[in-house]
Amino acid sequence: MSKNKLKMIIGLFLVIISVFFLAHFLNGPFPRQALSMAGLFQSDEMDHIVGQYTTIVDEQGKVLSMMARKVAVGDQLITDEGKNYRVEEVDGNQATAKFLGMDPEIISYGNFYTKQAIAAAGKPAGPPASIAMYHTHSDESYVPTDGADSIPFKGGIYHVGASMADELGAVRAKVNYDRTPHDPHDNNAYNRSRRTAVDLIKANPVAVFDVHRDGIPDPGYYRAHIGGKDVAKLRLVIGRENPRMSANMDFAKRMMAAANSAQPKVVKEIFIGKGNYNQDLLPTALLIEAGTHTNTREEAEKGIALFAGIVPSVLGMTGAPGAGRPEFNKPLTDVTARNAGVWKAVAWIVGVALVGGSAFLLVSAGSWSGAMKKLSGFWNELTGLAIKRRNRL
Repeated sequence: MSKNKLKMIIGLFLVIISVFFLAHFLNGPFPRQALSMAGLFQSDEMDHIVGQYTTIVDEQGKVLSMMARKVAVGDQLITDEGKNYRVEEVDGNQATAKFLGMDPEIISYGNFYTKQAIAAAGKPAGPPASIAMYHTHSDESYVPTDGADSIPFKGGIYHVGASMADELGAVRAKVNYDRTPHDPHDNNAYNRSRRTAVDLIKANPVAVFDVHRDGIPDPGYYRAHIGGKDVAKLRLVIGRENPRMSANMDFAKRMMAAANSAQPKVVKEIFIGKGNYNQDLLPTALLIEAGTHTNTREEAEKGIALFAGIVPSVLGMTGAPGAGRPEFNKPLTDVTARNAGVWKAVAWIVGVALVGGSAFLLVSAGSWSGAMKKLSGFWNELTGLAIKRRNRL
């Protein structure tokens, strides 16, 4: 093998290493995007299996959350107070998470929505827009009401979805609710529901909601008394196997802050887990868990109705949101609105390109002086071509 080919191979290897280094070994408080080769061939997003749940504790052993899903190192949890935790260790059905600090965006959004009254429902602003809904796990049910935790093809979750759709309709939002079943409840359910989500998005909705219930045994974990009603709280779930996850994350933070400002603590937390959940299809795609199978269905219906009442306001469908920071006032449907996902993606691409390109240039040149000489030569060639082109004109 020639020396030049060897240098090229080493350079490419360094580029790959730099990509994984940037993606996985930086210890910032931001969510880490998960890379999964298995995900290229089949989904491993097996969740909401009754009785199979994980307990997340902090470093002192205090219970932070419980959920009927697998939890992986790198997953994150943001509480309704804005406390940000990242899972550092998983041992069987218990995960230990490290406190990263208060999430600044949750705090900012919370202050913003608390100071302004959530826009009252009125005539929709601008041209008619729609909100799409569907259920990946169409068998999910509530034992106290439905008599079973799973009813294939016609689970109690449809009644919860109908409650959300009815409330959205009551605040004059147009709803496209697809009731296609996606049974069985297996690790390919999200592949099947993806076809439904794609069809829904063809109508250009401003948001898409996939409505579920959890599968932990304790109904008290979700049960609460809010606004004079016995309700089941909600969890919002974001998949980190999504190249645009930061945009979906920003939407989830807005929704939790706005909902909890209007209906205190109706959204329990945001979980950022290893999965995709078809959220790559739209920046405002969101997975909702309404209570667990041991809550009554009526509790879940009331909880999700409280949440649904503020959705149009956050999406900018009910007129001007009032005074406040300009980037928060703009609805998510405004292309100039605050969108952390786009800029973070650009920053990652630029960072990877700079680190990888520098490593490749250094290896191919053999030294820093040689690398600078090559870079200088390339710049001279580039400026020379520009001068020649200008002279021709």
